[in-house]
Amino acid sequence: MKKVAEVTLVFWIMKICATTLGETAGDMLSMKFNIGYGLSSIILIGFFIATLIAQLSVKKYIPILYWLVIIATSTAGTTMSDFMDRTLGLGYATGASILAIMLVSILFIWYKIEGSLSVTDIKNFRPEMFYWITILISNTLGTALGDYLADDSGLGFSGGAFLIGSLILITALLHFFTKISNVILFWIAFVLTRPFGATFGDLLTKSTDKGGLDLGTIGSSAVLFGILTLLIFYVSVKLHRERIVI
Repeated sequence: MKKVAEVTLVFWIMKICATTLGETAGDMLSMKFNIGYGLSSIILIGFFIATLIAQLSVKKYIPILYWLVIIATSTAGTTMSDFMDRTLGLGYATGASILAIMLVSILFIWYKIEGSLSVTDIKNFRPEMFYWITILISNTLGTALGDYLADDSGLGFSGGAFLIGSLILITALLHFFTKISNVILFWIAFVLTRPFGATFGDLLTKSTDKGGLDLGTIGSSAVLFGILTLLIFYVSVKLHRERIVI
């Protein structure tokens, strides 16, 4: 049986919710609770490893487990990116460039070994490991890109979110109206939804004098978690009914 989620409109809505939650929850841990980027990264990488081991041990797609891993990659990606860019002093542009090279490299290795980057039929251990490593790197890259757009580009949080949102829309239009490979468009969209989540998360949490809505990391995380929980419940019920019919 397939191990990962089917790519539908609901999938992308959940992905944006999960990546935005990753941004707000990661910031809440590292900044609100004053733990720091380094220790936060260690804690969240541990959470990622624990959820990943659980995900790899099951034989079929379980929505709540799958999305826990997605959230783990998002939160870990947030603090890992901040650790690189701020604690190590690399800056957003340099950090994003390093992560982009890492992402291209892992996709190249994945393709050379497996012969495909398709995510529609992942059933075995090795392609699933490539899948999750790619997701972790892409979510870390997305945080760096989102922070760069919000802080260094002059666009601000709303401008950055609008730009990335426009690129996501263009990618969707290419999917419906061109013959460009769906695999290529999937990974483009997957990478883009992370900086959208990063900029949108900053828009929700940052103070009004910084261009945000000042909802705070705790309040924003609670709302996003609630929305994602409802969607996971919906997907789980739908999947259960489909398996009964089969």
